[in-house]
Amino acid sequence: MKHIVLTGGGTAGHVTPNIAMIPRLKELGYQISYIGSYEGIEKKLIEELGIPYYGISSGKLRRYFDVKNFTDPFKVLKGFFEAKKLMKQLKPDVVFSKGGFVTVPVVIASSRKKIPTFIHESDMTPGLANKLSIPFATKVCCNFPETVEHLPKEKAVLTGTPIRQELLSGNPERARKFTGFSSDKPVIMIIGGSLGAAAVNDAVRAILPQLLEDFQVVHLCGKGKLDDSLNNTKGYVQYEYIKKELADLFALADIVISRAGANAICELSALNKPNLLIPLSARASRGDQILNAHSFERLGYSKVLEEEEITKESLLDAVRDLYENRESYITAMSSSKQQNSIEQIVQLFENAVNK
Repeated sequence: MKHIVLTGGGTAGHVTPNIAMIPRLKELGYQISYIGSYEGIEKKLIEELGIPYYGISSGKLRRYFDVKNFTDPFKVLKGFFEAKKLMKQLKPDVVFSKGGFVTVPVVIASSRKKIPTFIHESDMTPGLANKLSIPFATKVCCNFPETVEHLPKEKAVLTGTPIRQELLSGNPERARKFTGFSSDKPVIMIIGGSLGAAAVNDAVRAILPQLLEDFQVVHLCGKGKLDDSLNNTKGYVQYEYIKKELADLFALADIVISRAGANAICELSALNKPNLLIPLSARASRGDQILNAHSFERLGYSKVLEEEEITKESLLDAVRDLYENRESYITAMSSSKQQNSIEQIVQLFENAVNK
């Protein structure tokens, strides 16, 4: 039986594309194992699927000064020895990494064992973990045509991002029952990301009374970010994180407000959901979300509001403008040539395994 090790962690965005691949890998008869950090979000998400999960030590490698810069390299080194031991134990035929710092030791260890190793970069420019992994990878799958320029020519493969197929079959009526919403007002869905986006949450809550005049609001606000004072507000529901009902909530939503993580925006595009993107500020990140957002804006898929530009008025105007012009965004997304990312990536595995 063919055996694949999947790895990726730190945020849900480093895990969901792996999860999207699992049904197809099972159909093709792959035995699947997962390597992640001891206690990252990936552990819970993967164990719920009944996939064997192996934790390794993980440290963050930073571009800036931090006291942990002195201790984390030792965690990474420990992770490498643990990954090396797991490669020997699991004997996979192929390894697929979705990025995040926990994956660096796994990619290096698999490369040392001469195991075909594929990594995926969702953002327009590679993150630090993937930059460190690229020299050890067989091929690098990427999401944006612009990314190919940042990668070694012989390794770059434009595949797009694997989308969870179940998201495409949501039922709006089930979501209406779940939320208790009526059918007389359109629905806005707000997604802060798995770690929650405090700036987005605060901005939306600041204009909630005005939004609720015209819309009903589903708010996925992230772990520990619920606002109890808003419980029982008519037309507003909030959840830390939604899994089972996510497809239904997407089906119910008329427009979406979201951060601009690559996986999130690819899902919105696949679902043809008009969206307002509020990319993570360059002050708080390496600026990849800003590049992602403006790429989608150029294609006519998204409206963009920079975090620094958010005021009550600008956010309200952007939401109303998006809703009024929603058909033009839907038309642009519908005409995009969605790549069948899962098939393309799986074909790379098959070619490597059957060599």
